[in-house]
Amino acid sequence: MPPWWARSLRGRVTLIATAVAALVLIPVAVAGVITARSLMTASVFRDTRDTAERIAYEMRGGALPMGAAIPVPNPPVDLIQVVGPNGQILASSDAARNLPPLSDIRPTPENRVISVMNCLPTECIHVTAVRVSLFADSPVVYAGRSTPDLLANRGLEVVVFIEVGVLIGLASWATWLVTGRALRPVATMRAELDAVHAGDLSRRVTQPPGADEVSQLARSVNGTLARLERSAQQQRQFASDASHELRTPIAGLRAQLESAQLYPDDTDVEALVDSALRDTDRLEAIITDLLLLARIGSRVDVVKERVDLAELVLQEVSVRCDKVPVHVELTEGVVVEGVRLQLARVLTNLLDNAQRHAEHTVQVEVRREGEHTALLAVENDGVEIAEEDRERIFQRFTRLDAARSRDAGGTGLGLAIARDVVVAHGGQITVEDRVGGARFVLRLPAV
Repeated sequence: MPPWWARSLRGRVTLIATAVAALVLIPVAVAGVITARSLMTASVFRDTRDTAERIAYEMRGGALPMGAAIPVPNPPVDLIQVVGPNGQILASSDAARNLPPLSDIRPTPENRVISVMNCLPTECIHVTAVRVSLFADSPVVYAGRSTPDLLANRGLEVVVFIEVGVLIGLASWATWLVTGRALRPVATMRAELDAVHAGDLSRRVTQPPGADEVSQLARSVNGTLARLERSAQQQRQFASDASHELRTPIAGLRAQLESAQLYPDDTDVEALVDSALRDTDRLEAIITDLLLLARIGSRVDVVKERVDLAELVLQEVSVRCDKVPVHVELTEGVVVEGVRLQLARVLTNLLDNAQRHAEHTVQVEVRREGEHTALLAVENDGVEIAEEDRERIFQRFTRLDAARSRDAGGTGLGLAIARDVVVAHGGQITVEDRVGGARFVLRLPAV
């Protein structure tokens, strides 16, 4: 089991921030130490080289006699020796008088300046050897100084890595605090979501101010809760409407059967059977439509095919025998991708609805609207649909003229089925303005 700090998002974020800080700061610290040591070493060797070359220059000019004490031109570089070809110390500074040769390195005529680090019995020094002349018996000037403490020990590394450790600790602590503050609204939302239950979907989570990711999450959660609440309300309303619609034919059927049972001699069996079959047909139609609504959109992507809307309209109109004539205005080659049976059901429902409400004629139009949209319009010359009812009529079991719809055998689900099929196919269906009638317009992506 992971430790406690790795079981929460806050702990994991802090761990990641600590790792990132370490991955960044440690290489920077190592590079900084190496750079600092290189710069300090270069500075020390620059001083020793300048001193050695100055003494060699003075010896070449005869300004520095052999055996005399060598003056120190740069006080930090106080160890100066002039060594002959046989290793004999010819001259030295006061600080180097009792020391053995500062180094056994002897520059060559080709490489007359050499800087090295050498450890004497008493201390370690940085020393530069300069050959006075190109002759074989040329003496060598050695100029050195004690190695600075920061180069002689690991004090620089210790200080730098202590600072790095402090910075990593501060980064972890700051990340822990900032993450805790940032996730506090999330904890509040979690507690508020735990309080939401199926019986009451009206509650919402607290939305923090601003437009950051947490605020967007709160808005998304509230939007989801609002959709769930609407869906639950629609389901409850749908269940109520469905039970009412199913109860009506069942109640009529039961009343007829009970009457026949009580008064068998006065019952017209043929009329009873015809009435019972009508009620059974209505029950079957409602149940069939309910099952279709439940299946719409579930397999659209699996059974897609290319459907020519003009051909679909001609096939549907050719098998209809309604009293109200259907006139068509079709553009060939308007093709969509979809489920042919479901699109045919949409057209059937729209034509049924139009012919129930038409006075003299029904008009069907198919054309392209722009480059990527297929348009199918069904209109009738009946009663106009009020603007406030144009969205409501697509709800299930909604009837603006309930008595006439029921007499015509409608289930109250035709337009709801049409809308769900169109939406499942990536389109939309609307009611548009028409003087003296109703116009239903279906738009689908064209191919």
